[in-house]
Amino acid sequence: MSATPQEVTLEAFLALPDDGVYRGRLREFHERPLLHDKWHSKTEARIAHLLLDWPDQLPPRTGEVHSGEVGCVLQHYPLTKVGIDAAYFDDNVANDESSGSSLVNGLPILAVEILSPSDTVEGLSEKVEVYLALGVAVVWIVDPRLQTIEVFNSDGEPHLFNTHQTLTAEP
Repeated sequence: MSATPQEVTLEAFLALPDDGVYRGRLREFHERPLLHDKWHSKTEARIAHLLLDWPDQLPPRTGEVHSGEVGCVLQHYPLTKVGIDAAYFDDNVANDESSGSSLVNGLPILAVEILSPSDTVEGLSEKVEVYLALGVAVVWIVDPRLQTIEVFNSDGEPHLFNTHQTLTAEP
């Protein structure tokens, strides 16, 4: 018999070891312990670098890029906290200190998830659904080995890009 999931507050969660939270219940999106390989870390660094330059190329955009499994509270009730490989946040969200937490408190405009050996199709699909349902504008799923990016947004079907195509983060 399995235990009934229990809701957890942000304060209680921050006191726990590093686990995922899904809709107020402790939940792992990975079946195995989180493991990033060299392709993941190299890809994350390159994407973060490109995203850092992006706002300067398209004035009057302002915002902040975070990477390295940035802890983000997507919503408080029920508590939905995720770690995002790379994300672009509006200045208002990125600089919000009202919660007193070290986590980013709000939705990114762009969430980037990079495939790792520990990722599952089900876990990533669920994460994309959560992002879009809560209002994240664009989600990228990056496959470093196949060198593809699958783009999701709430406006339609996912689009697959490869190294021969140009990808933007619009809208």
